[in-house]
Amino acid sequence: MIQFWEEHKKKIIAVIAIAITVVALFLGGKNLNASALESVIGFVVTPFQDLTTGINSWVESTAESAQDKNKLLEENAHLKEEVAKLQDENKRLDQYERENESLSALLKISQKYPEYKSTGTRIIAKSPGVWYDTFTINKGTGDEVSANMILIAPGGVVGKILESGINYSKAQSILDSRSAVPAMSLRTGDLGVVKGDYSLMDDGLCKMEYIDGEAQIAVGDEIVTSQLSEVYPQGLSIGKVTKIETDTNGLTKYAVIEPFVDLKHLDTLLVIDKNTMEENP
Repeated sequence: MIQFWEEHKKKIIAVIAIAITVVALFLGGKNLNASALESVIGFVVTPFQDLTTGINSWVESTAESAQDKNKLLEENAHLKEEVAKLQDENKRLDQYERENESLSALLKISQKYPEYKSTGTRIIAKSPGVWYDTFTINKGTGDEVSANMILIAPGGVVGKILESGINYSKAQSILDSRSAVPAMSLRTGDLGVVKGDYSLMDDGLCKMEYIDGEAQIAVGDEIVTSQLSEVYPQGLSIGKVTKIETDTNGLTKYAVIEPFVDLKHLDTLLVIDKNTMEENP
């Protein structure tokens, strides 16, 4: 068989070619199914066409997907920028609201003591540490603020001015160890001196010393400034008693005082000049 093919293959191929040509001419112009040759060619070519079409579709789809992704990324970046702007605006509005609340509270305090000249001030610096024991405010002699004027917040007494420059003043709170405020129990009238204490300052507390051993002062009593102070007006709230102990001498007591003012979070204060009372009619 192989030998026959080798001897007559040229003749066989020629016959096949003629036969295909005849069939093609015979079927030309007729709407018939694909020829055997066309079927063979289609069988070979169609997968490549499908593959090419698939690749084109994938490329187009990938390009569109990339465009959509870039568009989404741009929109996302724009939205993030808008959100950041809104968050900043909300922060500013919250700050304005807190400032308005603080100023409104200070206004109420100033109205409570109309006989004294007062001015609002803001803390611009403080000593190291959590609590405001010493700090600096943004008012000074140029604003008629001077030493020994007192500082109060909505809760009550904060402290007093130590010294003043033209546009600033240094101040101490009642937590400072150098502070001493003549005070009394509002309920009983028992007298003492509220002082800063190193052992209590870390807890935001101070001490009322020199209380008579027979005094009826008790835990929970409100402590206010007394009539014996040359700096502070009488009756300003200081804090409440949380503990009472007898001194080692057995003759006096001391009380631990929790201030009404949050001396860890101070911002806006009111400066009151007690000496202006005598100038008012």
